[in-house]
Amino acid sequence: MKKLMVAVLGVLFLAPAAFADGWGLGVKLGAAENDPKTIKDIYHDSTAASSEKDEGPGFGGIEALYEWDMNDESTKLGVKLGLEGYGENKVELKSSPLYLEVKETTVALPLTVYYKRDNGIKNWSFYGGAGATWMYSELEAKGTLNQKEHKGKLFPHINLGAEYRFTKLFALGLDARYNFSAKIKKDGDVLSDRSGFGAAITGRFYF
Repeated sequence: MKKLMVAVLGVLFLAPAAFADGWGLGVKLGAAENDPKTIKDIYHDSTAASSEKDEGPGFGGIEALYEWDMNDESTKLGVKLGLEGYGENKVELKSSPLYLEVKETTVALPLTVYYKRDNGIKNWSFYGGAGATWMYSELEAKGTLNQKEHKGKLFPHINLGAEYRFTKLFALGLDARYNFSAKIKKDGDVLSDRSGFGAAITGRFYF
């Protein structure tokens, strides 16, 4: 898993510099659907003397993209690959003699092919597309009981967005995505469920 993340980061950062015209690099920060069923249904004991629960709907990420001109410079076909980290879900149980801290972390690699209407500098541009996301989730319990579960899943998504091009090099906009069936299950337990809608503010640097 760690080797894969290093390889993806290398592609995201080095590809734009290696090729030039048509490439871009994006940075995003947003929020998305988050339903940590296993933490809520299995680990969160409402009768515990002391318990704390924290659910993180936020996510951040980076992406590398490439766009081809079609009939004219205003219509483009693009492809983008991202690396995203989702907010951590956590619960702590402190009911003596039991102490348990459970954390769920999720990362995703979304690949999207999109059509873009590029209206140039000092204008809004719009795009829409679809693709697939590979998501990896890990659930780890520490304390009186110790265990770790992890699993990955591939699922489809659709993507819509708009950006305002301030200069030839920089644009800022809103990126929205809907994940279909993004529920990761192992041995009947739901490790992570990120199905549904998510949106992010996205800055893009074009080369």
